[in-house]
Amino acid sequence: MELDEIKNRFGIIGNDPRLNSAIDTAIQVAGTNLSVLITGESGVGKEAIPKIIHAYSPRKHNNYIAVNCGAIPEGTIESELFGHEKGSFTGANEARKGYFEVADKGTIFLDEVGELPLPTQARLLRVLETGDFIRVGSSRAQKTDVRVIAASNINFMHAISTGKFREDLYYRLNAIPIYIPPLRERKGDIHLLFLKFALDCADKYRMPAVRLTPEARTMLEAYRWPGNIRELKNVAERISVLESNRQITPEVLARYLSPDDPGHLPVRSCDSGTAGNIQDRDIIFKMLFQLQAEVSGLKSALASLTADRTPVAHVDRPEGVIAAHTPSLPVKISDMHDFIVVPSDDVEQVRDDAPKTIHDVSDDMIRKALEKHEGRRKAAAAELGISERTLYRKIKELKINDR
Repeated sequence: MELDEIKNRFGIIGNDPRLNSAIDTAIQVAGTNLSVLITGESGVGKEAIPKIIHAYSPRKHNNYIAVNCGAIPEGTIESELFGHEKGSFTGANEARKGYFEVADKGTIFLDEVGELPLPTQARLLRVLETGDFIRVGSSRAQKTDVRVIAASNINFMHAISTGKFREDLYYRLNAIPIYIPPLRERKGDIHLLFLKFALDCADKYRMPAVRLTPEARTMLEAYRWPGNIRELKNVAERISVLESNRQITPEVLARYLSPDDPGHLPVRSCDSGTAGNIQDRDIIFKMLFQLQAEVSGLKSALASLTADRTPVAHVDRPEGVIAAHTPSLPVKISDMHDFIVVPSDDVEQVRDDAPKTIHDVSDDMIRKALEKHEGRRKAAAAELGISERTLYRKIKELKINDR
């Protein structure tokens, strides 16, 4: 059977050798009853493989059911998969068949199988080994003849070592492993996919399709695509709808690529390493950017405080630092090493000019402030650093005639 024919039937775009190998493996095992485990990052298109296997298997005329294990609450997952009897729990007003019972003689695709709780994993293992399952609230075992295909983006070896996934279930599911490479490792397919999504969007909304300049295409292929095909589709659709100019330059494309991607950070990116290391690195950079924002805010605050005094100085080792909490602002990473300080004499001057409490405000100060502002209490209170209500009470207490 021609590979291109299968790709056209299931909407698969790309000519990467590893992608072709995955499709070829799916065709070869379609006629068997062996379990298949599909691995790969989120968004790479793992859901196409089980459809191919089912369509070219002897079970193709029976049910195909796809289940997202990560989207079902833990309290109801066993009822969804294996069914329940009437009255087995609150709200069980009637008996209900589960997916394994409905998919008898057919195929069931368990997406995000790594999210299954351990008790459910034990029951799934029993189904795979014997074909037996028991409805929730029942004591009678039933038989099912189901081809199981599973998929996940987790690191199974890590999940097994930490006790989050059963080792025996992993090897039972992994009879036939199929790996789908991430989009960043299929650079030759990125532009083809972009064109497909752009043309689909143009056809749907009756508009001319966008085109990339050679420089923009180079940028598109150099981007790491952490969201894989799903992210690429979103970018193509947003550009198609929002851009009036149908010729896309690198400057335009850059606005649609996520700045949070490691490839856009000021470090050398790499494709190797564990998911945990990538997450740690992202957290560190977020903390660094937050610190940069605090430094920038401190600069602005001190600039306004010292506008009528000695100019703000930049020194390597500060003599006195005034800390202030300010909203986050974008700054350059080159500003990270700067500390914003004022000389010690100015620090004391700033402290002397700080707003005073009611105990610090003397009779003479109130009189002078009222005289200066011609009896306007609001203006006088502002100058004294107290509320107008407090000033009024002080005037009565000191029996000051503000007029």
